[in-house]
Amino acid sequence: MDDARRLIPAAMDRFGARVHAVPADRWSAPTPCSEWSVRDLVAHMVFEHRWAPHVLAGEAMDEVGERYDGDLVGDGPVRAWDEAARLSRPAWSGGAAQVHTSFGWLGVEESAVQMLVDLTVHEWDLARGAGLDEHVDPEAVGEALAYIASDPVMLTGPGLFASPVEPRSDDPQEQLLAMVGRRV
Repeated sequence: MDDARRLIPAAMDRFGARVHAVPADRWSAPTPCSEWSVRDLVAHMVFEHRWAPHVLAGEAMDEVGERYDGDLVGDGPVRAWDEAARLSRPAWSGGAAQVHTSFGWLGVEESAVQMLVDLTVHEWDLARGAGLDEHVDPEAVGEALAYIASDPVMLTGPGLFASPVEPRSDDPQEQLLAMVGRRV
């Protein structure tokens, strides 16, 4: 696997383009994440990207504390995403060598590929829930698939993803989605 930090800006742009394309009547629609609506999924990604500048600067999770608990999107999920992305984007180009996550301290390269997995899988989830084109960038899919295939703690540990399902084809996007429990 390459250093995924170079792929984060474009992945954020693609996710953001999907956020901007959500039809007004689809914000409460379900997504493949069984607990989340389209709005909830965007709120999750806003939360992740509000945290990113802190942990990428070397702050531990307890230092960040509860400042991002609660509803971060209000009645403006597009605006909330845009602001979170604006704050997160520059943090990926430098910062600490180690990042504190819910899994403990990780190298920034591993944290970046985890964020790429999140952006890539949730881009597809968002597209499915909002009724948008479901094609995801092949380079991001390849990087995410290589990481998920390595059986990282984020896949097997705290249950961040649904149990794997059998893929219907050998298409890399379908393989990735199946590994994280998505039925295409």
